Amino acid sequence: MVSKNQKKLIKSLAQKKYRKQHQLFVAEGVKVIRELLDAGIQLHTLYTSNDQLFDNVAANKQIIVSDTDLKQLTFLTTSQKALAIFEIPDSKEIDEEQLIVALDDVRDPGNLGTIIRLCDWFGIEQLVCSKATVDCYNPKVIQATMGSISRVEISYVDLALFLKEKSASNPVFGTFMEGDNLYKTTLPKKGIIVMGNEANGISETIASLVTNKITIPRFGKSQVTESLNVAMATSIILSEFKRSIIS
Repeated sequence: MVSKNQKKLIKSLAQKKYRKQHQLFVAEGVKVIRELLDAGIQLHTLYTSNDQLFDNVAANKQIIVSDTDLKQLTFLTTSQKALAIFEIPDSKEIDEEQLIVALDDVRDPGNLGTIIRLCDWFGIEQLVCSKATVDCYNPKVIQATMGSISRVEISYVDLALFLKEKSASNPVFGTFMEGDNLYKTTLPKKGIIVMGNEANGISETIASLVTNKITIPRFGKSQVTESLNVAMATSIILSEFKRSIIS
């Protein structure tokens, strides 16, 4: 059975201020939880309706609950067989000797979660986010990453200051409707790729710090599609950067 205090703690972690206060976040689903456990993310408490699902969790960290309890605790439309609270790991220094993805105020949790998965897929270990970008420990982001958050180092920074400091030693690529054709551009192994806000793209302040403006060309006959979803655009751009490295 879940106590009132436990329920209160779990529900509070829907909000960023309480995640920051407690340094905890929620993950749901057997696959996601197993990925985080295997990655060495410190478990606070596991709530599950099946005590056979996790054989590597200490008894004092595991609470067996009913499916009804899980339905009351879940942040998802459909409750899973397990919900876990994990400790937020300490942040690490940004490794500038790699290809870095930077996000300028991406607000949608699903987009951020998908971008984290894309970074994991394409071997991008460093993701830098503006401070207005949605929190990566938002429960919806965690769910969308499907465990990839354990393999991507995510930093929240003053993005303008970060780019000013790093642009001297790293080319800064930004995605715009008007820019050099991605498929005709020589792409480096090292640099920073900036992706913009869903509605407004890259802000003027950040755009002024971009050294290489690129675009994904439209091939449709009508040429009226305004833009691509930021996660879709990220997948295309990362694929092309990686293709250029191995070709």
